Amino acid sequence: MVAKAVNVAKGETDYSTRIDAETWDFIRKVEIHYPPDTVDLDVSGQRAVYNTMCGAFRQAYPTGVTAKDCHVGDVPLRCYQRQGTNADAVVLYCHGGGFVVGGLDSHDDVCAEICDQTGFAVVSVDYRLSPEYAHPAAYDDCVAAFHWVRDHYNLPLVLAGDSAGANLAAAVAHTVRTVTALAGMVLIYPSLGPLKSTGSYAVHAHAPLLSIDEMEFYEAIRSNGADTTSDATFAPLVDNDFSGLPPTVAISAECDPLCDDSEEYCAAIQSAAGSAIWINEAGLVHGYLRARHTVKRARDSFSRVVAAIDAFGHRRDLTRSDLLNISV
Repeated sequence: MVAKAVNVAKGETDYSTRIDAETWDFIRKVEIHYPPDTVDLDVSGQRAVYNTMCGAFRQAYPTGVTAKDCHVGDVPLRCYQRQGTNADAVVLYCHGGGFVVGGLDSHDDVCAEICDQTGFAVVSVDYRLSPEYAHPAAYDDCVAAFHWVRDHYNLPLVLAGDSAGANLAAAVAHTVRTVTALAGMVLIYPSLGPLKSTGSYAVHAHAPLLSIDEMEFYEAIRSNGADTTSDATFAPLVDNDFSGLPPTVAISAECDPLCDDSEEYCAAIQSAAGSAIWINEAGLVHGYLRARHTVKRARDSFSRVVAAIDAFGHRRDLTRSDLLNISV
C-alpha cells in the first residue's frame, strides 16, 4: 500500500489506515497526472494538466450509447441517449472542476454510463469557467440549460452533479423550485457552503486530492472579490429557505474537507419537511468517480448514484437503507 505521508503530531489526519490499498493506488495514479502543486500553475496550465488526467481515466462509451453536441444560446451541451430506448426521464448533469477546469469531455464517460445504466436521456452542460467569467456566469448557464432541457424533453427531470457541479445543480434547484416540480437531485461530494475552519474542513484540511488551500483558491477566483456571504446562488447552504426542494440524495467522501456540506444540506432540507438522504462513503476521497472501475468502494458508490437517479426518474420511493445495501 502506498500511504500519503502525514504528520499527526501537527494535527493532520492520519489516512494510512482510513484509506484502503485500492484507493491509494487510485490517488497515486491521479497525482502522477495531476500533481498536488498543479494549483500553483496559471489557469491555462491547470486546465492542460486536468485534461490530461481526465484522458488517463476516460472510459469508452457503453455499447449503444451515443451523444450529440448542441447549444442553448451560447452554452454548449452534450446530449446522450441509449439507442433503442424510449427515455422515461432526463438528467441534467453539471460537471466538477472547481469552477475553473473541466467541460464536456472531463465527465463524458460518467454521463454516458449514467445514460446506459438508467436508460434516461442525459444532458451535460459546458458552463463558463472562472476567472474569465466570475460568478454568476456558470450559474446563469446552468439555469439556461435547465429551462432548455425541461422544455425540449418534457420528461421528469433529475438534477445531478459532482463537486462544483453539485453546487450549481443545487443552486438551480433553489431557483426553479417555485415553477417546476423536479423529480429529484443527486449531489456527489458537493461544495455547498462558504469555507469554514471547523468540522471536516479542519479535520480533512490536507486530505488527498483536495485541500483547503485549493478550495480557497477556487472560491477566490470564482467570486472575483465580490461579497457572496448571503448569496445562495453561490453557496446554497446560506439560503434561509429549504422548503420545496426536490427529493435529494447527497453523497460525500469521508476523507474530504467538503464532507460536512452534504450532512448539513440534507439536515436543512429535512428540517423544512423535505426528503433528503445523506450517504458518507467511508475511506473515499474527493474525485473518486474516476475510480469507479478500479476501486470497489467507488464502484459501490457510483452504483448508489445511478440507483438514486433511476429511482427519482421513475418517481419511486427511496430509502437510505436501499442505497446502503447496494454492493457490486
